[in-house]
Amino acid sequence: MGRRGGEGAKETGGPKRKALISGPVASLALAMLVSAFGFQLLLSVVPLYAAAVGGGTGGAGLATATFMLTTVLTQVAMPRLLGRFGYRRVLVAGLLFLGLPALLYPLAGGVAGVLAVTLARGVGFGIVTVGFAALIVELAPPERRGEALGLFGLAMTLPTVLCNPLGLWLVEVSGYTTVFLLGGLFPLLAPLAVAGIRTGSLDREAVGGAGFLEGLRRGPLLRLALIFATVTSATGVVVTFLPLTLPASGLFSPASALLVFGLTSTFSRLWAGRFGDRRDPHILLVPGLFAAAVGMVALPQGGPPTLGGALLLGAGVGLLQNSTLVLIMDRVADDERGLGSTLWNVSFDAGTGVGAFSFGFIVGVGGLSSAFYISALILLAAIGLVFVDLHHKKPAPHRPSDY
Repeated sequence: MGRRGGEGAKETGGPKRKALISGPVASLALAMLVSAFGFQLLLSVVPLYAAAVGGGTGGAGLATATFMLTTVLTQVAMPRLLGRFGYRRVLVAGLLFLGLPALLYPLAGGVAGVLAVTLARGVGFGIVTVGFAALIVELAPPERRGEALGLFGLAMTLPTVLCNPLGLWLVEVSGYTTVFLLGGLFPLLAPLAVAGIRTGSLDREAVGGAGFLEGLRRGPLLRLALIFATVTSATGVVVTFLPLTLPASGLFSPASALLVFGLTSTFSRLWAGRFGDRRDPHILLVPGLFAAAVGMVALPQGGPPTLGGALLLGAGVGLLQNSTLVLIMDRVADDERGLGSTLWNVSFDAGTGVGAFSFGFIVGVGGLSSAFYISALILLAAIGLVFVDLHHKKPAPHRPSDY
C-alpha cells in the first residue's frame, strides 16, 4: 500500500521538507490551469449553443448529459490506459481530445453535430481529470502530498469563478465562434507544458494493473468513494436546483451563493491539504460532512442564511475533496495512482450527475426544498460510514510535527 513520506521522521528536529513548487510541479500546474480555462469557458456555452441550433432545453440538457457520460466512461478505463501507455502519451491525447473538437462546434450544423463534438470532448476531460490528479501525487514530495492536491484543486477550480460568466459574456459581445476558438486553443497550449516535464514518472508504462471494478471491490477504497459521492451528490442538487429555489437577482441570489460556495471550497481545500500533511486527514471527514449537511439545510431559506449555508457547504466540500483524495492515494500502491485518481474522479462526476438526476424526481413530489433537506440527511448518515472506516483502517503513519 502507498505510504506517507512523514513516517520515520522524529517528533522534533526532523528532516527539512522538500520544496513543493519544483519545476515539474510548476509545469503541471500550468498545464492544469490552461486546460481548465478552456473547459470552463465552454461549460455553460455548449448547452446554450445546443439550444440555439434547434435543440431547445432538451438539447441543452442532452449536451451536458452526453459530456458527463463519456467523461465517466473514460475515467473508468483510465487505469488500463495509463498502465499500457504511460502518463505523457495519455495526457497529451486527452488534451488534444479536449481542445481540437471544440474548434469544430461552429461547423456542427445541428444538435447531432454538437453532441458528436461533445462526446469527443468528454473523452478528453475524463483523461485529464484522472491523469492530472494522479500525476501531481507522483511529482510532489510525499510529505507534502496534501498541499500538492490542494494546489491541484486551486488550478482546476479557480477558473470557474472567471470563465463561466466570461464565456456567456463573450457570446453576447463576440458570438459563439470566438468562444469556441478560445475554448479549443487553451487546452492545446497545455501539451507544451507537459512536454517540459522531465521525469521518468511520465513515461513509465507499468502504472499498476488493477482496474476500476477491482478497486471497487476493496472495502477501504469503496468506503471513501461512497463518502465522497454523498458530497458530490449534494453539490449536484445545489447547482441544479438552487437557481430555481431563490430569487434570480440581488445579494442573496443563486449567483452570489454559488460564488461564495466556489471560493470557500477552493480555499478550504487548500487548508485541508496543509492540515492533512501534518495530521491524519481522516480527522476532517466528520467535520466536513457535518458542515456540508448544515449548509444544505440553510441554503434554501433565502436571505443571510443562504450565504451562510453556501459558506458552510463550501467549507465542508473543500475538506472532503482534499481528505478523501489523499486517503484514497494512501490506500493504493505506489504504482496504482491512476486507479486512486479514477475512483475519486468517478465519485465526483457520477455523484454530481446522479444527484441532479435522481433528486429531480424528489422535487416533483416534495418540492424544491425537500432535495436540500434529504441531501443533508444523507450527508449525516455518511458519518456512520466514516466510523465504520475508522474501525477498519490501519493506524496512520507518523506525521512530522515540526513544520
